[in-house]
Amino acid sequence: MLELKSVFDTQSEVVPWLVKGKLTPLDENGESTNLSRTDLQIINVEKNGGVVFTWKGKKGTTCVGLHDLHKKQNKLLYIFDREVSLISCSVNKERTLLAVSILQSAGRGIPLNTFRPVSRCLTLLIEIHPANNTKVLKAIDSNVRVQFLYQDSDARMLPESHLLMISEDRCIEHIRIRVIIEEGYRVIIQDPDHLPKEIVAEDFFWAQWDTETQRLFYIMEKESIAVLMCIQFYLDRSNEMVMSLSLGFPLIVTRLRLVNFGHNYFHEEEKSSESLNLQIFTNHAGALSVCYSHPMQNDQELIYSVILLHYGWRKTFRVSLENVQTSKCACISDLVFLNVGYYIAVYVPGYFLHLINIQHPNLTCHSLFLSGDDAKVKPWNPQCYALSSSDLLLDCHLGKIYKPVLNPQLLMLFMQNSKLVCHQRAAIHCAILYLQCNSDVESQIIRWLCGLSASACEDLIQEFILGTLYREAVSETNALAKLLPCSSLVNWKGDIPGITCTTENILQSAGKRIHDCKVFWEVMNTNMESLKNLESLHNSLYTTNSLGRMKSRLLSGMKVDARAIRHFTNALETAKMILSKVDSLSPEERVVPFCQEEDCQQMELIGLMSEKLKEHVLKHAHSLGKKKINVIVNNYVANLLECIWKIVDTIWKNYGLGAHSLCLSNREEVNSAEFVVFHMMIWVLQAVEGLSLPLPPGYHTIHMVLGARCLPLHSLLHYIDFGLLHPTEQFVTRLIEELDNSEINERFKLSIMARIPEIIEQKICCLWDHPISTSHVARNYVKILLKKRSTQQKSRPIFIREQDPFETEFLPLTYLARILTEVEHQAPNPFEAQQNVDVKFVEDVALKQTLILLGLENK
Repeated sequence: MLELKSVFDTQSEVVPWLVKGKLTPLDENGESTNLSRTDLQIINVEKNGGVVFTWKGKKGTTCVGLHDLHKKQNKLLYIFDREVSLISCSVNKERTLLAVSILQSAGRGIPLNTFRPVSRCLTLLIEIHPANNTKVLKAIDSNVRVQFLYQDSDARMLPESHLLMISEDRCIEHIRIRVIIEEGYRVIIQDPDHLPKEIVAEDFFWAQWDTETQRLFYIMEKESIAVLMCIQFYLDRSNEMVMSLSLGFPLIVTRLRLVNFGHNYFHEEEKSSESLNLQIFTNHAGALSVCYSHPMQNDQELIYSVILLHYGWRKTFRVSLENVQTSKCACISDLVFLNVGYYIAVYVPGYFLHLINIQHPNLTCHSLFLSGDDAKVKPWNPQCYALSSSDLLLDCHLGKIYKPVLNPQLLMLFMQNSKLVCHQRAAIHCAILYLQCNSDVESQIIRWLCGLSASACEDLIQEFILGTLYREAVSETNALAKLLPCSSLVNWKGDIPGITCTTENILQSAGKRIHDCKVFWEVMNTNMESLKNLESLHNSLYTTNSLGRMKSRLLSGMKVDARAIRHFTNALETAKMILSKVDSLSPEERVVPFCQEEDCQQMELIGLMSEKLKEHVLKHAHSLGKKKINVIVNNYVANLLECIWKIVDTIWKNYGLGAHSLCLSNREEVNSAEFVVFHMMIWVLQAVEGLSLPLPPGYHTIHMVLGARCLPLHSLLHYIDFGLLHPTEQFVTRLIEELDNSEINERFKLSIMARIPEIIEQKICCLWDHPISTSHVARNYVKILLKKRSTQQKSRPIFIREQDPFETEFLPLTYLARILTEVEHQAPNPFEAQQNVDVKFVEDVALKQTLILLGLENK
C-alpha cells in the first residue's frame, strides 16, 4: 500500500547535463561518457531542496555539484584538481561557501597526495564565489560531518554564515563565519584564522539534524537514563537549549549513530543492537514525534514506542509475530521508521506496516495496521536507505530520492475488502483526510458504504460526513483544525488484531524539563485544549442537546414563546442565506430534487446549527473576527447539506433512479432498486439524526414518496409510527392532488392524515375534496365539547340512557356517542356559522379511525 515515489534520479536529471557540458571523463573520440551510479553519488540534501552530489570529472578530478529540486536546475560548485574521497559536504544558502570533509585514505588502494596525510580526516572551508581560498577547519583521525545552518530570509547576501561540525569522537561545534564582498562580487572570509567556535554538545550517543526546523537533537546519558536534548537555532543564528526530556529507558548502546548529516560512502553504517534505533519527525502542523524500538526479548514479539510530544503522550505498541507466515526471523534492526506526513510508518519488511496517525492520535482506530501483501513497500531495499530529510528517503546506492506516499487504488481496495470495523474506519479516515479525495474517490466510498450492513453503514456515514466537512473547513483556514471534529467518535476502546497499544502521559514525568520553550508548550497546550473543546462540541451539538430539544418542538408543533419565535425568525434568515450557497457548490447535475420546497422545520434547524457553531468558534478563535467566522460557519453548514445531498444523489445514480421514482400515481410500477434506495436513505437519515444535524429541505418528502411507492400500507404506517418516516405538508399535498378517490386511495389518504401533526393538518385539510375532509372540523368540535363538559361540576349526575337495540356494541364508540348526545343541546356550536356537523358523521369518523388504529380496517 505504501509506495516510494521518485522525486530525483541522478541518471535522468544530472547525467544528461554533465554529458552536455562535457564535465565527465572523455572517451577516445573526445566525447563525454556516461557515469555509472557508483561514480555519481548524492552526498547531502539541504533545507531548501538543494541536492549536493559529487562525481569523477575529467583528468582524474573530483567535482561537486548542486541540483535544485524546485527549479530542476544543476550548478557546478567546485572542482578538486585530484581525486579525493568526500565523506561529508554542505553548501551555505548563498552558494558562496562550501564545507567538505575529506578522507585521507579512501580504502580503494589509491594513494591521495592532494593534502599532506597528517591526519585521517581533513575538514575544509572553501570560498566558491569565486573559487579563492581554502581554510582547514579540523584535522583529526575520526570522521567529521559538516552542515551549514539555513535561515528563512529574503536577503540575497548575508554577512555571516554558520556551520556545524559533528565529529565521531562525540563533539559538535558551532562556527561563525563572517564574510565580506570585494569588487562587488568576490566573497571573502573575514579573518579566517580566528573563526569563533563554541561546543554545543558532547558526550552523546545519538544525534539528528532537523533541516526543516533547524533543530539539533541529541541523546545523552544521565543517571543511567537516556535523556533527549534539543537545541534550537534561530533566525539571528543564536541557539538555545529548548528541551531536556527523559526518555525513561537505560542506554545500553555503545556505537554512535548520526541521522540526517549526509551519507558517508566510505563507511557503511550497519544497523545493529549496538546503536540506538531512534528517529524524530516534525511537520509544518507542529507535530513532534520521537520513534524508537525496544530491545527484542524473544522471536514472537516486537516492541516500539512513539512519543507524541505535541500531545504529551507516549504510545507503546506490541506486535505479535506468532501468526506471521515467513521463513526468516524478524530482527529489531530491520524495523524502520518513515515519515508519511499525516502518519508515522513503522515497517518491518515481510512482517507488517503500521501507519500511526499523528495528527489525530487519540483514536487508535484511525491508524492502519497492515500485514501480508497490504504491508509491502515498493520499491524497497533495506540495505540502501538512509533518511535524508523530513519526508524524503535517500537511496544512496542508486542515486535516487523518494517520497513515501500511500497508493489511493490500493487503499480503496483494502477498504472494500476489509471485514473489521477498525480497518474500515481507519481506511475511510485516511481516504478522506490524507488523500484529499476527489469526487470520484468520494463516489467510490459512497458506493462501498451502500453494500455494508445497516449498523456499520450508519457509523461510517457519520465518519464520512464529519471527515469531509473537516477537510473542507481546514482547507479554508487552518485555525479550525483544533476546533472541529473529524470523527463522530470521542473515544474508542476496541482492539486491533495482532497489536496492542498502551498510552502514557509523559507530562507527569517530564514536567518543566521541557524548558521555557514557547513553541513546544503552545502546540502541546493547544492540542490538549482541542480535545476538551471537541468533547464539549460533541456534547453541545452532536448529541442530545438544546438543538435536539428544539428539533423535537418543531416536529411536534409545540407552541413556543415570543423570544423563541424571534430566534426562529433569525434562524430562517440564516438558513436562506446558507441554502443560496448550496446550489453553487456542485457543478454536477443532480438527480434528487432537494431544496425545492419550503421545509421550515429543516430550515430552522439549519439556522440553529449555524448559531451554535458560531458560538463555539467565536469562543475559541475570536481572533478571526466575527465577520469571517460567520462566513466560515455558513460555508461549513452549506458543505454539510451538500455532502448529504451528494451521498443520496450518488445512491440514486448508482441504482438508476430518476424522476419517475417520485410519482405517486404509478405506485404499482415499483422495482427492487427503489426498495434498496429507500432503506439506504433510512441509514443516511439515522446517521444524520444521530448527530442531531439538519437535512436538506425536502429530504423527508422524497423519502416519504419512496416509502409510499415501495411499502404496503401497514408497513408504511409502522415506519411512520416509529419515526423512520416523517409525513410533510408537501407530501400530503401531493398525496391529495395526485391520487384519485378510489376506495384504496381514500383509505391510504385517511391512514396518513390520521398520523400527521396537527399544525400540518390545519393547513391541508381544506385541500381534500372529499367528505372526510370535515374530520378536522369534527375533531375540533368534539374537543371543545368535551373541554366544556370537563369544566362543569363533577357532582352532576350523568344520565345514561338505555341501549338502543340498533346501537353498536363497541364500547368506546358507544360512550362517545352518548356523551355527544347529552351535551349536543347544552353547548353552543362554535362551527355553526361555517357548517353543520351531525353526530352520526362524527360517529362514522371515530369508528373508521378506531378500526385503523386496531389494524382492522381490512376485515
